[in-house]
Amino acid sequence: MQASPYGLESLWAQGDLVTKGVACLLLALSVASWYVIVTKALQLWRFRRAAQAAGHEFWDTTTLAEGVATLGRGNPFADIAHGGVEAMRHHQAHKGHLHDQLSVSDWVTLSLRQAIDEASARLQAGMAVLASVGSTAPFVGLFGTVWGIYHALVAIGTSGQSSIDKVAGPVGEALIMTALGLAVAIPATFGYNALVRGNKATIAKLNKFGFDLHALFVTGARSGNAGDAAKPARLAALKEAG
Repeated sequence: MQASPYGLESLWAQGDLVTKGVACLLLALSVASWYVIVTKALQLWRFRRAAQAAGHEFWDTTTLAEGVATLGRGNPFADIAHGGVEAMRHHQAHKGHLHDQLSVSDWVTLSLRQAIDEASARLQAGMAVLASVGSTAPFVGLFGTVWGIYHALVAIGTSGQSSIDKVAGPVGEALIMTALGLAVAIPATFGYNALVRGNKATIAKLNKFGFDLHALFVTGARSGNAGDAAKPARLAALKEAG
C-alpha cells in the first residue's frame, strides 16, 4: 500500500533538522505535561482520602496516637499532626527558654504554619511545568509552521510550479505543526486549571485541620461544634503532648 503524500509521515520524511527538532520538542512537552497531570491527580486523590480521615475519623479516636494512625503516612495531614505534637513536646521540654519569648499558642502556630507551607509547596510542585507548556507550546508549533511554510515556498519558487496541488501539500504539512502545538497546549491548560482548583480545596482543608489542631493543643477543645465523642481524644492529646 502506497503511503499518503500528506500527513505526519510526509512531514517527518520531508522535514529538515529544525522541523524534526520542533516535533521532538512538542513530543517531549506533551510527555512531561501528561506525566505531571497523572502524578498530581493521583496525589490529590490520596490527599482527599487523608482529608476525609482528618475531618471525621481522626476526631473519633480515643488517643492522639490512634488519631494520627488513621491519617496514614506520606500525606500533609499526618505531617501537620506530627508537627503539632512535636511543637507541644518541645515547648514543654524547654520551658525556661521558650516561655519567656513565645507563648505556647505562638509556638504551635509557627510549627503548624510551617507544616502547612511545606504541604502547599508539595502541592504546587510541577505546576510550573503545566503553565509553561500551556503558554509556550502553541508558539513552538507556530514556529514550526512558519519554518515549514518558508521552505515550502522556497521549494515552489525554485521549481517554478505554483499549482494548487503543489502548494496544498507542503503548506498543509507545515500547518500540522500548529495543530500539534495546540494538541499539546490544550490538555496542559485544562490540567493546570483543574489541578489549581483541587489544590485550593486541599489547602483550605489543611488550614481548617491546622486551626482545629491549634485549638486542641492550646485550649483542649476542637474549634467549632465538636461532639462529645471527641472529648477523650482531646484530653488524651493534651496529656500525651504535655
